[in-house]
Amino acid sequence: MTTNAPLFPLKPDCRVIVTAAATGIGRAIADTFQANGARVFLCDIDAEALRQCAAEQPAFGTIACDVSDPDQIDRFFDAATAWLGGLDVLVNNAGVAGPTAPVEDIATDDWQRTIAVNINSHFYGARRAVPLLKAAGGGCIVNLSSAAGRLGFPLRSPYCASKWGVVGLTQALAVELGPHNIRVNAILPGATTGDRIDRVIAAKAEARGVSFETMHAEYTKLASMRRFVTHQEVANMVLFVCSDAGAGISGQSLGVCGNVEYLR
Repeated sequence: MTTNAPLFPLKPDCRVIVTAAATGIGRAIADTFQANGARVFLCDIDAEALRQCAAEQPAFGTIACDVSDPDQIDRFFDAATAWLGGLDVLVNNAGVAGPTAPVEDIATDDWQRTIAVNINSHFYGARRAVPLLKAAGGGCIVNLSSAAGRLGFPLRSPYCASKWGVVGLTQALAVELGPHNIRVNAILPGATTGDRIDRVIAAKAEARGVSFETMHAEYTKLASMRRFVTHQEVANMVLFVCSDAGAGISGQSLGVCGNVEYLR
């Protein structure tokens, strides 16, 4: 995968962990850090995608991990810190779309799985990362939220609740960790190009009883810029807030969404 990321100065030999990074936004983030001089260790639940990622970019350290399981997170961090020799940046990227349905039709298992991946994993990652970042004299945590972390999102209540939770966790950690020179920010993407948003749109179209094309056009109209954003645009923002150029930025929820005005 090629990147056109701007060159923002990172800490020399910057050591980065990215969750769920074999494909999509996570892969763009990992590639962008690596292209700008960082050493990157990543995980993914999809073993086949992880093998392909490692083949395409052998400079990465990789391990399979279900980030909703705290025991697997512990194994992931043990492997990552042994490979990296420490930590400077954690990017909590993992997330799932969750169910698309009225709240009364959402199964308990679907609710719990969405919360487990989208917010619990961020807590598990931060809990392991903070002692390493303190030992390094400071660093950065970036949590991936969503435009649904600042707006109501009908038919997507588990996703919306989890993404608002990411923003709350981010703000709490920024206050708690600021005195230790650890900056914590949330990135709030809007609809991003790729297979994942296509699946979300297809599910919403089915729930609404309309065509995929009609729902895709509605999603496009949600943003002032009338377009989806790219994985690379999200990765560029993550790199920026972790670089020397973003040294004064913490506790922020930064939209990369073309200004999503509302969700429906």
